[in-house]
Amino acid sequence: MLRILFMVLLVAIVCSCGAIPDKNIDPAKNNVANFRKDLKECGEDYPEQASGVHIRQWQGCMELKGWK
Repeated sequence: MLRILFMVLLVAIVCSCGAIPDKNIDPAKNNVANFRKDLKECGEDYPEQASGVHIRQWQGCMELKGWK
């Protein structure tokens, strides 16, 4: 039972991490360096939480920075 719960949680985490926007609407900013910088800033603004709510906050933050 515990093994199944762990696997479901792991799949949920992996799927949610893939949902962070990775294409910027501004072609000049659409590169790995800007993506990492913006993601780091969002991570500083919204620290990780055990509940996983920080992932939604990071998604919103990245969208505000122009990432889709």
